[in-house]
Parts: sequence; C-alpha cells; structure tokens
Amino acid sequence: MEKQRKALVIFSGGQDSTTCLVQAIKQYGVANIKAISFDYGQRHKIELNKAEFIAQDLGIEQIVINTSVIQQITTNALINPSIAVDVVKNDKKYPNTFVDGRNALFLLLAGCYAKQQEIKDIIIGVCETDYSGYPDCRDIFIKSINVTMNLAMDYSFNIITPLMYLTKSQTWALADELGYLDYIRENTHTCYNGCIDGCGECQSCILREKGLEEYLQQKNS
Repeated sequence: MEKQRKALVIFSGGQDSTTCLVQAIKQYGVANIKAISFDYGQRHKIELNKAEFIAQDLGIEQIVINTSVIQQITTNALINPSIAVDVVKNDKKYPNTFVDGRNALFLLLAGCYAKQQEIKDIIIGVCETDYSGYPDCRDIFIKSINVTMNLAMDYSFNIITPLMYLTKSQTWALADELGYLDYIRENTHTCYNGCIDGCGECQSCILREKGLEEYLQQKNS
C-alpha cells in the first residue's frame, strides 16, 4: 500500500502562505501537514504571531527557524527599521524590501527539515503575477533551486507553487472556494511596515487590498 504523501508548507502567516496552508490541508489531510516559519529579524514580525496562532488553530505542527544571520550580510527595508519602506515602486530594479537570498535560504532549510521528516512535497506561496518584482518569486528560480536541492541532498523534492500564476484577485477567489475567505481576511498579516491593520501604503498592502476589492466586485456583480 502506498504511503500517504506528506507536505511541508513554508508559512509566514500572510495571505498567500495561509491560502496555501488551507489548500494543503484539503489535499493532504491535517495529520500529513507540517509548517515551517522563519524569523529573520523582519520589521513585520507580527506575522510570526499570526502564523503561530493559525497553526495552532488549524492543528498544524509548526517549527520556527531563526535565520537572523541574514542581517549580518545584507540590508534592506524589511530587516533595517532605519530604512523607510518604499511606498511606491520607483525606478530601481527592485523595491528596497527585497531581501537578497531569502527564498533560496528558506527553501534550502525547508529541504533539510523535510528530508529528515521524510517529506518530499514543499509548498511555497510565491507568485510572479501580482507581486513586488522579487526575482526569487519567479517560476524559473523555483525550478532551478528544485533541481539544485535534489542534487545537493540526493532526494526527490517536489517544490509546489499553487499561486505562481494567480493574480491577487484569483488568490482571494481560491481562499473563498476553500471556505476560508473571512478567516484569511481576519487572521493574516501582510503589511511590510508591521501595522496591525495594514498601513495601506506599502506594496504588500496595496496588492492585497486591490486584489480583494477586485474579487469582491466580481463576486457581487
């Protein structure tokens, strides 16, 4: 008899990763899901509190990894509170909230943990449709690191990106389809500035609210 597949969800406590988590629960069953979160000194650390609450509320085993070492080798608005978060996208190649190497580090550490847990499916809520332009959210990067991790650890990882080609509106639609629209609206955190109800000005807040407004208009039309 084939063993039940298990999955590890990279879980921040935000809209996207929570949508991935509830979808994974539907697909794998709550007993076959684990969540991994990362404390890298982010200014919006409130998201880790949200992640802890949601994991406990949904009955998901969660591990939190301290990756604050990244502060020793790079700086940006997400880990340096003295740098103001870009309000609008400027003429720089990337927003100043881009953390060099973040998703590569997260996926590598998630892979180390997943292998020890005999988990092959790693789920991450990255997207290259409605996003802030981060290069490590692109499908080409995910496919590349998937191959690299398989070679590095001699293990058949399967990195899954359910939201890769969804707009934020479509992500809200998926949350609604899963029966968690209100839950995700009320319990997740997305604001880069760490404001409890969102600052309404950072790219993350703008994308979230714009997507929700578009979805609700479509739903009610």
